[in-house]
Amino acid sequence: MNTIGTPLLWGCFITIVVVMLAADLFLQRRSDRGAMSVRQAAIWSLFWISLTLLFAAAFWWYLDGNAGRQIANSQLSAFLTGWLLEKALAVDNVFVWLMLFSYFNIPAGLQRRVLVYGVLGAIVLRTLMIFAGSWLVMQFHWILYLFGAFLLFTGIKMALTNHANAPAAGNTALMHWLRQHLRVTDELQGEKFFIRRNGVLFTTPLFLALIMVELSDVIFAVDSIPAIFAVTTDPFIVLTSNLFAILGLRAMYFLLSGVADRFPMLKYGLALVLIFIGIKMLLLEVYPLPVTVSLSVIALILMLTLLLNLFVNRYRDRLQRGL
Repeated sequence: MNTIGTPLLWGCFITIVVVMLAADLFLQRRSDRGAMSVRQAAIWSLFWISLTLLFAAAFWWYLDGNAGRQIANSQLSAFLTGWLLEKALAVDNVFVWLMLFSYFNIPAGLQRRVLVYGVLGAIVLRTLMIFAGSWLVMQFHWILYLFGAFLLFTGIKMALTNHANAPAAGNTALMHWLRQHLRVTDELQGEKFFIRRNGVLFTTPLFLALIMVELSDVIFAVDSIPAIFAVTTDPFIVLTSNLFAILGLRAMYFLLSGVADRFPMLKYGLALVLIFIGIKMLLLEVYPLPVTVSLSVIALILMLTLLLNLFVNRYRDRLQRGL
């Protein structure tokens, strides 16, 4: 596969991921199993953003010295665009997690455990999906147009779908199948995924929640990974931008968990991002947009969505106060 990633770049990136995952697991085991506070989540979110920007700066410096300023600038733009895109699309995934934990009645103290292993699984699954996608794009370039059409359809469907009427997690065919083929305890068993009763192995609702969290990430990856291929097909850029966004996903969850209802316009902004990316992919041969333009458009859409949310929330608060 053609990639800007050298053995040194791959080695540095893998080292960062392994060290941070080990630290995350260690801190999770040392914690009191309580929920991450909003303050802690904000600090961790700032840490992950700072680490991403530090990696981006080191990446640019390396390319500037070894490949030239023009390549360094273009690859940096691709990395930041992919990271911002993945970060934005991941917010919708966070809200799905909220619904899953609510359905399974998972207390906040156990949500951290599910999310730690959920992120580990997401890293493995997305790595496989990204390399498979890169291979497909190299072998069949026309598949980018299928990705574009799929993203365009997904964006339009997201804008028109009322998520409030979406079926609950427990009503899915997968959940029915799991309950029919697994011995599941009626209640949570602390932080355990499995227990034994009279020598018979049982799964707990916590394990079912973990399966649904992993499944939700795979479903959202089907949208986000093709979207990044609209920015670049380099597996190094796609993988690094994806994983840096995922590493901060657990902190983002606890940061947004208390204010999920304050983002009523989010789905429309994300839908518009997917529609834009879909159109961009369909017009690759007609008018290829520079990566810097894509980054600017995505950032502008997200900024306008946040401003619109502020306006809607202020108007709703006034109605509730009777003003």
